[in-house]
Amino acid sequence: LPEIAGTVIFPFFLAINIAEALRANTGWVEPGVGSFFTLRESYYPGDIGFDPLGLKPTDGKEFAKMQTKELSNGRLAMLA
Repeated sequence: LPEIAGTVIFPFFLAINIAEALRANTGWVEPGVGSFFTLRESYYPGDIGFDPLGLKPTDGKEFAKMQTKELSNGRLAMLA
């Protein structure tokens, strides 16, 4: 990291920090509302509401099926 200028690396880390904060805000209950490390009732792990092409199935069973397919394809890609 010493070769990379601070003017390049700081915005990069700032963008990652903002993205992670927004993701955590989507899934976790605010401090003081519930116990620590409590997920929201309406939150499904991995579903942060990002679906710009509208590919996410509305049915729960179809969503689980698609999620399993994506995991299997990802695991196959790691082996290749």
